[in-house]
Formats: sequence, C-alpha cells, structure tokens
Amino acid sequence: MSTVLPARAEAPPASPRTVLLASLVGTTVEWYDFFLYATAASLVFPKLFFPAQDEVAGTLLAFGTFAVGFVARPIGGLLFGHIGDRLGRKQTLVATMVLMGGATALIGLLPPVSAIGLAAPVLLVLLRVLQGLAVGGEWGGAVLLATENAPPGRIGRYGSVPQIGLGLGLALGTGAFALLGEAMSREAFETYGWRIAFVLSLVLVAVGLVVRLRVLETPEFRRLASTGELAQVPAVEVFRTRRHRRGLGLGMLARWAEGASFNTWAVFAISYATATVKLNRVDVLLAVTAGALLMAVVAPIAGWLGDRYGRRPVFGTGVALFGISVLPSFYALRTGSTALMVIVLVVQLGVCYGLMTGAEATLFAELFDARVRYTGMSLVFQGSGVWASGLTPVILTALLAATGGAVWAAGTYLTAVALVSLLAVLAMGRWLPPAHHRG
Repeated sequence: MSTVLPARAEAPPASPRTVLLASLVGTTVEWYDFFLYATAASLVFPKLFFPAQDEVAGTLLAFGTFAVGFVARPIGGLLFGHIGDRLGRKQTLVATMVLMGGATALIGLLPPVSAIGLAAPVLLVLLRVLQGLAVGGEWGGAVLLATENAPPGRIGRYGSVPQIGLGLGLALGTGAFALLGEAMSREAFETYGWRIAFVLSLVLVAVGLVVRLRVLETPEFRRLASTGELAQVPAVEVFRTRRHRRGLGLGMLARWAEGASFNTWAVFAISYATATVKLNRVDVLLAVTAGALLMAVVAPIAGWLGDRYGRRPVFGTGVALFGISVLPSFYALRTGSTALMVIVLVVQLGVCYGLMTGAEATLFAELFDARVRYTGMSLVFQGSGVWASGLTPVILTALLAATGGAVWAAGTYLTAVALVSLLAVLAMGRWLPPAHHRG
C-alpha cells in the first residue's frame, strides 16, 4: 500500500487559512512553553532549584531536568498518538494545549529550593514531565491537521507551516527573556522576572484554543472513520509491519542531526556563550531570537522546495550543511566575538536548521499509512528526541568539562551525528519510491 499522503476526496471543513492558522498558533504556543524551560535552565534554574558549589554540576542538573521532558515525549506520543489515530486529531490537539499551558504556568509559580527545600526540584521535574507529555502529542497532530487538509502538490508547503511555530515559539521565549532581562536588574529578573514569561503562557493558550476550536476533524480521519479503517491499536501495527518498522528506524536516525542541531544552538549555546565565553546575556538571547525568526522564514521555503524537488534532498542538504559547519562554528563562538556569535547562531538556526525543520514534517508523515500516521510520526519525532534533543546539552557540557573546554570534542561529536543522519536519509531512497518524497 502506498504511503503517499492521498489526494483529498472532499473539501476541508474550514478555510485553508483557518486550518493553517490553527496548526501554526498551536505549535507556536507549545514550543514557546517547552523551550521557555530550556532558556530558564540555561540562565536561572541552576541557582534557584539546583544550587551547587560547582557551577558545572548545577548546570548539568538543570539540563538533566530539561532532558526529562524529552524522555516523557515518546510516552506522550504513544498516548496522544493512539487517541489521535482512534478518536481524532482535533480532540487530541485541544487536550495537549491545555495540558502544556497549565504545566508551564505552574512552573512560573513554583517556589525555589530555598523556600520549600527538595520539594522544589521534585515538583519542577513533575511539571517538566507534563510538558513532555503534552508536546509529545502536539507535534504529530498539528502536522496532520495541516497535511491532511492540503491540496495535491502543496503538501510540503502545508506541512512546513507547523514548523514555523517552532521558530516563532523560540523567538517569543528568548525574546521575552531578553526584554525582561533588559527591563530589570539581574537580581529582580532571577527572583521574579523570569516567572512572568511562564505565567503569560495562559494568555497564549487561551488565544490558541479560540482558533483551534473553530476547526473540525480532518477529511482524512473522517474518511477512515466512515469506512471502518481505523487501527485498533496503532502502536502495535507500527511495530508489526516491516515497512513501518523500517520507516521508524530510519526516521529516528535521520532526525538525530535535527534534534542535536536545535538543542546545540538554541539551548546549550546560551549557557556556553554566557557562562563560559562571558558574552552578554541579552546579546546572546537576541541572536537566538534573530536566528529563530529567520528559521520561521526559511521553513516554508524548505516546504516549497520539498514539493518541487522532494523532501529527502532538502532535509539532507540541511543535515550536510550542519555537519560541515558545526566545528568551525564552535571555534568562532569560542573567540568571544559578539559579531561572530551572532553570525553563528543566525546561520545555524536560520539556515541549516531551517532547511531540516521545514522539510521533516511531511517527510516523516509520508513514512506511514494514514491509519497509524499520528502514532508513527510521533514515535519518530519524540522517540529520537530523547537522545537527539534532550541529552545533547548534557553530552556537550560533559564533553567540554572532560576535555578542559576543548571545543573540538563537542564539534567532532556533532559532526559524527550529522554523518549518521545523512546516511539514514540516503538509505530512505533505497526502499521508498521517489514519489514518496514529492508533493
């Protein structure tokens, strides 16, 4: 059976603009919440929740809780993927947004370890788990909301729209921290300023729900439901079918570079540039914000290129550019030059990562049949996120600590990751027909 996203037999339940807006707003809110934690883990959580004599130890602990969210993501992908494949995309997306917004706001209200002792880090980890569960179910549903409403020949462009939300969410998060940091003293920011950004999540969630509730179920899911073709246990079907198992394995390896790239430049680099290289915190945050905004521009271009030339070549180009440039980028960052830091973060996030993220959503969706697509693509994205995304800041911090700050160690590791991912992308072409990578 072909796994190409099929042409739509019926009109979408809402205008294309409304559908794409619902997909974009939802992912923007979810990623704002999820990566707001990443920025806080780089700047304030080590002192507030994991105070230690050794600064490296405190940073490792903070990044460790950051990684916990990624461990929870595949569980969320399985849970909400099952619900999405059995009960529908829309209901699942509403639930994930409410869960994410509530967990994020509670983090903003959480007392520090100095006030409630060990209960503070324990509660922080629990709330991070809830964030992971929510985003684990969000991504696949948002992509399917777009692609399963897309007209033939424009699936790549529609699939890139939820990815724009990642860039916008990151820009909002780092931009909010930059503005708050600039508007108040360092002491005030670390005491209560950072909390404002977390509690504001409730406002964003309310806006997202208003838009998302206007969209009905996707035509593809309604077709499956009306013909009785819904999978009974989607996860079992994914692992039982050889073609789906192969797509799952290659997809997870292909995404390794994408996850490592984002969490190197949007998470680890903030801590490294401010704590080790001693660059100005606001300058670094603004550079990440600029890179994220460029990413939001490049992602739909990558989607368009994917429709024209194929998803696999576009995604592979982003992986290759990342692998070639990562070691020189680390040496440039190490110089302490603000100008070089800005160039590195803008190019890596905006161009290299932008090409990967703009093409990957539709590429991974096309690895699976519609009846298990929500579960399958969620497992690809969220399962690989444990090591590809969540552990990257921990690994890089540990490598630099073990080698006395030698950037070649971190750069070599990431170059090897890019090579593995590129080989996986190439391997996809050996068993998937070329049509699977065209709009």
